[in-house]
Amino acid sequence: MKRLTRFQENISVRKATNYAIIINSLEILLILGVMTLVVISPQYDFSPRMVRLLVGVAAAVIIWGAVMDIREAMSTRRLLSQLDAMDDTIDAMEKLNNTLRAQRHDFLNHLQVVYSLMEMEEYGEANSYIEKVYGRITAVSRVLKTASAPINALLQVKLAACEKAGVQVTLNITSTWKELPISGWEMCKVLSNLIDNAIDAMADLPDGKKHLTITLTENLKEYVFSVANTGTPIPPDDQQRIFEPGVTTKSDGHGMGLFIVRETLRHYGGDIQVTSDAQETVFSGTVPKDTTIPEAKAAQENSTNA
Repeated sequence: MKRLTRFQENISVRKATNYAIIINSLEILLILGVMTLVVISPQYDFSPRMVRLLVGVAAAVIIWGAVMDIREAMSTRRLLSQLDAMDDTIDAMEKLNNTLRAQRHDFLNHLQVVYSLMEMEEYGEANSYIEKVYGRITAVSRVLKTASAPINALLQVKLAACEKAGVQVTLNITSTWKELPISGWEMCKVLSNLIDNAIDAMADLPDGKKHLTITLTENLKEYVFSVANTGTPIPPDDQQRIFEPGVTTKSDGHGMGLFIVRETLRHYGGDIQVTSDAQETVFSGTVPKDTTIPEAKAAQENSTNA
């Protein structure tokens, strides 16, 4: 359920910002043209020097205002992207909560079934039933290893998506990420983009060949993560370009996902890189623990204040 849909439709943020960027860009070009004719080119000396000076000052002020408008418009678009990510995170947490509540509700029923099977001496059936129930429980509990509820919820949702897509998933979580400086919903945005891309990259493979490995760990200086898949390799020439805005390897992609991932991590002093060959494509990222790094410290303070 999208909580921000009505808000977005009412104020048309994306449409408004697009218009602001286009109109103000044209305004800048127009004023630059006027300045070129009136101030710079002597053959178009239509007015005294003072008038030219005033025109130049006015043009400079208009350009400054236009630049500020464009900057604010871009900031609004980034905010809208953050709101979308937060909304997705809340949805993921709700799904995880519903799953846990359903398991709690069914637990007594499962015990009654097992007890009845054992009373009837159907030990083989009881063992088979327990194995099935255990598998369902561990499918949820395997993602409840970090200290971040949003990340746990996201992993649960993505595991379900992988199961539906026939992707075999290996989770290597060796750290709780308890003091991760980046907010949970922003880290969800990073991981969600990488996992979705990995699933898409394996879409054309047979089910037995689809393998996804998600690793969350840490060392003395950094929180470390990686998302590896066995899908179509990324050509060497594209391995750096894919982090640029507008660059995509998908036929229906917009080329913003990996750019957002990199910008989010760099905002906290981290980074991401990719390696890809015929066997595996691995996106590896880091977030520093040392929040005295200017970018990381400022970002953490902003998240705390928010």
